[in-house]
Amino acid sequence: MTTIASGTDTLTRDALAVLQPGFTGTSAPTWLLRRLGEGLASVGLFGRNIATPAQVAALTAQLRAERDDVLVAIDEEGGDVTRLEVRTGSSFPGNHALGAVDDTGLTEAVAHELGRRLAACGVNLNWAPSADINSNFDNPVIGVRSFGADTSLVARHTAAYVSGLQSAGVAACTKHFPGHGDTAVDSHHAMPRIDADLSVLESRELVPFRAAIEAGTRAVMSAHILVPALDPVHPATLSRRILTGLLREELGYDGLIVTDGMEMQAISATYGIERGSVLAIAAGADAICVGGGLSDEPTVLRLRDALVAAVRSGELPEERLADAAARVRALAAWTASTHPTPSTPASAVSAAGTEAGSAAGSVARTDVGLVAARRALTVTRGAHFAPVTEAPYVAAFTPVANIAVGDETPWGVAAELRRMVPGTETGSFTGERAGAEALAAAGSRRVVAVVRDAHRHTWMAEALDTLLAARPDTVVVEMGVPQSPPRGALHIATHGAARVCGLAAAEAIAGA
Repeated sequence: MTTIASGTDTLTRDALAVLQPGFTGTSAPTWLLRRLGEGLASVGLFGRNIATPAQVAALTAQLRAERDDVLVAIDEEGGDVTRLEVRTGSSFPGNHALGAVDDTGLTEAVAHELGRRLAACGVNLNWAPSADINSNFDNPVIGVRSFGADTSLVARHTAAYVSGLQSAGVAACTKHFPGHGDTAVDSHHAMPRIDADLSVLESRELVPFRAAIEAGTRAVMSAHILVPALDPVHPATLSRRILTGLLREELGYDGLIVTDGMEMQAISATYGIERGSVLAIAAGADAICVGGGLSDEPTVLRLRDALVAAVRSGELPEERLADAAARVRALAAWTASTHPTPSTPASAVSAAGTEAGSAAGSVARTDVGLVAARRALTVTRGAHFAPVTEAPYVAAFTPVANIAVGDETPWGVAAELRRMVPGTETGSFTGERAGAEALAAAGSRRVVAVVRDAHRHTWMAEALDTLLAARPDTVVVEMGVPQSPPRGALHIATHGAARVCGLAAAEAIAGA
């Protein structure tokens, strides 16, 4: 059983309990284990903590040896945002692909299998799914992380995802409340603002969250966005009107409220993480997510001390902090009672499908992700279509990845196509001369142009113009949100850039 270190007072234990910090390394540092013994109840895993399923299982076992009911959280959306398969790309298509198929049974099955793999590694809280409606197609941070732009579609797939994930014993954390889809700014960099009327928010943004609550989501993550119709002063994460008045009282939600990462610039550059954390708990948040960028013991101690000082000064009611800590412990108790026994490190490899370095094995273990990726493809054949039978040149037009996705996860079709058509070569291009440079690099080989949100990047659209004018037999693969008209001898929209989406596209290109 969990034993709290002697000498740790209740206030300090509660302040530690509401924190969800990250750390560096693939094993737990001494300071983290010590703080678990003093009352820390949650730990967040990021790509830097992941090597193989066996390693993750060993890491979570190390944490549970110190505290048996610890919440181990991860940002594993599948699709473009993957941590468990950060170095290979995900075995599961993301939300946009699932929305394109529009089979809630498939969405539930994908979420269950993803949850099963997380549970096998000892992870019991997933900061997913995204319930944001992609109503602004120029949104730089949501895009394919959304099930789509249709409110009812997003609502039913959000509910299906929550049910599937939690049926595997992993708590879902539906995000980003009250909805991040109609923004033009990434909250990692600045404060987004949504100027929609209250009636629009009620009939659009809030609908998927109502569905998630009805489906029993165990956690909800707040967004660092300003929504004047709900609160003209405070962003949602720091707004009592939004977290307590709307989410708790109006929507009737009684589970855990988690903040988005407090080191994101929307909060850290305007309020600071210490002040922001105090205001978030006071507003009604129960857990402070921090650790994507700040991942050391001094950060944890600064936040702990800021919360303790706020209680002692009277700024933060002690009962509010105690209530928040109690909700964290209640979720921990739920996961401890429903979570399957974590695998031993050796069996975790089998349960999860593969070591992270062997991408093919994970698809062989269970093909629900590949089935979904294949069904999500939209294929348009043009007048110049001919199957790719000889080794092509894959030109990847690479935009800057948003921070949620990261730039370390591979994407595209080249690796998968090379297995089917030996000799396939590839290059990455960006900027105003990308099209000309790709043509020069391709030489006489057939070109497969891979883009990501071409509608958002003028240079990318111009690169396609250059390629198609010179080589009308070019194959175009859109791995973002397909808003531009189909172009090329063969146009494939994958609705996401997960590895299995690339595999499904490669099959279509090679005629497999």
